[in-house]
Amino acid sequence: MATLREIELRLKSVRNIEKITKSMKMIASTKLAKAQRAMEAGKQYGIANKEVFQHVPSDKPTPNKLFVVISSDKGLCGGIHSSVSKATRRAIANAVDSPLADASANDSNVDKSSPIMVIGDKSKAQLQRALGSNLRLTFNQIGRDIPTFADAASVADLIIQSGIKYDSVVLIYNKFVSAISYEAAALQVKGEEALKESNAFSVYENEDDATKDLAEFSLANAIYAALVEGHACEQSSRRNAMDNASKNAGDMIGTLQMQYNRGRQAAITNELVDIITGASAL
Repeated sequence: MATLREIELRLKSVRNIEKITKSMKMIASTKLAKAQRAMEAGKQYGIANKEVFQHVPSDKPTPNKLFVVISSDKGLCGGIHSSVSKATRRAIANAVDSPLADASANDSNVDKSSPIMVIGDKSKAQLQRALGSNLRLTFNQIGRDIPTFADAASVADLIIQSGIKYDSVVLIYNKFVSAISYEAAALQVKGEEALKESNAFSVYENEDDATKDLAEFSLANAIYAALVEGHACEQSSRRNAMDNASKNAGDMIGTLQMQYNRGRQAAITNELVDIITGASAL
């Protein structure tokens, strides 16, 4: 049985935690509004990419896929990191029930040893255990605030300069569904060679330099769109997580307060019994 002093200290600790979680919820709510505005602007980059590649259908299989997992360095935001990590593991394992069916999961050409690059330390730690041999490059300090196109361009440059050969890049990120939900999604971006080999794209008679520039710019566009959407999901998930934590702290405070009151009542009753017993003996 905990003493009254122990219960009092626990109450003080839980109240402090409740203050912190409420503050973090307010901060996340403010950041979410900014992140949603940035996401709506950034989505236009992704829409433009999709329109380009919709008119360039895959004529040949692209077995050499490079997976780029997009998460963040911060925690206390629910399961957004494990969401993309699980989706990546299913994609590599060629799972039929993967949410990435349109990009890789049902593609029989997916290689089990496909290279993986990770943006964010949280997913890196999760994938290091299961797919450590597939990791080629990791990025951190990306998207500490609202991601910018410069962040995406720097990531795209490092991917291109890494020297890894790929036919297409599969971006695995969290897709913003609503303020209370998200889901793992994938966006496939073709590489320079894959664009050149596409019969539909060759109709435009682009020069080699233009094709290379388009492939690099499309990759940066897609990364930027995925970064801003993932950032909005992170802020939304953090707000919901802090809201749930505040409610749980409130419930715990109520339980501890009841336990403290009962213990205090019992102590007062015992003291009264001792006083009455002593007075009766005299």
